[in-house]
Amino acid sequence: MSSSNRFAAAKAGKKQAAWEEIRALFESAAAVFPSSPRLADRHVRKARRLAMKHKIRLPSSLQRRFCKHCYRFLVPSVNCRIRLVNGKVSCFCFGCRSYSRFPYRKGRNPATSSYRKL
Repeated sequence: MSSSNRFAAAKAGKKQAAWEEIRALFESAAAVFPSSPRLADRHVRKARRLAMKHKIRLPSSLQRRFCKHCYRFLVPSVNCRIRLVNGKVSCFCFGCRSYSRFPYRKGRNPATSSYRKL
């Protein structure tokens, strides 16, 4: 095995370990939020830093769990307000008083989608 292959394997192993730690941090943030919201926010910040360090893109399901402006862990109706407006999910953070918007498609049927294979 050449040295470049060993380096790539070690890098992939570190990335996998970082991904597992990121998932664990988000799970612990959700568990600890009712008793300590600040600790949950710290877990989110640490998970973001890990993702940036290892160049891991967070999936949209995790990106929507924290505010893009102040990086607080979001729990609907506790520290953020969720609305459906003009084909977008609008999330208002009570901490920094800013909006985040995510697109969605109502009633999207993959069988009638324009992306279906011919």
